[in-house]
Amino acid sequence: MSATPAWPPKSAPRLFVEMPLDQGMRLPVDGQQAHYLGKVMRVSTGDAVMLCDDATGEWVSRVAEVGKRDLVLEIERRTRPREEVPDFWLCAALLKKPNFDLVLEKATELGAARVVPVVTRRCVADKLNPERARTIMVEAAEQCARTALPSLGETVKLDQLLRDWPEGRTLFFADENGGIPAAAAFSLHCGPAALLVGPEGGFDETERSAIRAHPAAVGIALGPRILRGETASIAGMGLWMGLQGDWFG
Repeated sequence: MSATPAWPPKSAPRLFVEMPLDQGMRLPVDGQQAHYLGKVMRVSTGDAVMLCDDATGEWVSRVAEVGKRDLVLEIERRTRPREEVPDFWLCAALLKKPNFDLVLEKATELGAARVVPVVTRRCVADKLNPERARTIMVEAAEQCARTALPSLGETVKLDQLLRDWPEGRTLFFADENGGIPAAAAFSLHCGPAALLVGPEGGFDETERSAIRAHPAAVGIALGPRILRGETASIAGMGLWMGLQGDWFG
């Protein structure tokens, strides 16, 4: 007798959707998501599709109907609640588009609770398309089987970020001129935190002085080498997750 295949199969495609999900719902799918399921993944009636709504968690659904340009999913049951994430923000200066795309993708994979795009004097870009940014984060979450997305803050100038900084949240900033070794600084900390990373060329002296003067700021060093902006963001987040975040257990 052959073994019963696992349900849902690990190969089932995954989608994030905008509406809250519940058992027994019938969910119409059209547009790009329908194209992905029907033309790319080639699902057929009865196939499993995993759904997440960034609120209630992960749900398994079956394809109930397949049309030429749309389909209908019937939600069976919840398989996981929405994951809890550490209260950690990444405040990253805008970079060239491919480099900042990488920052968004990896911030999602690593479990940032919030990403705040920052404009500084040496930024090569001063705008971010929020819809495109969200698409990048959604795709990263789907590929990594996450049930939560980082929130995306509005693009903000550095002086406004510092002026409006919330009380009680430590602002670690990667200072290429040196600071407390990051591992030591992170290990001594508890509570809400954020990492501020500069652009290509780093912060200028006026910006660095303004950051250092802020009562929430702690200057840190990410090792003996100068890192690119995207590398500093990824390395700093990974180190924090290992020492204080959900890698620490």
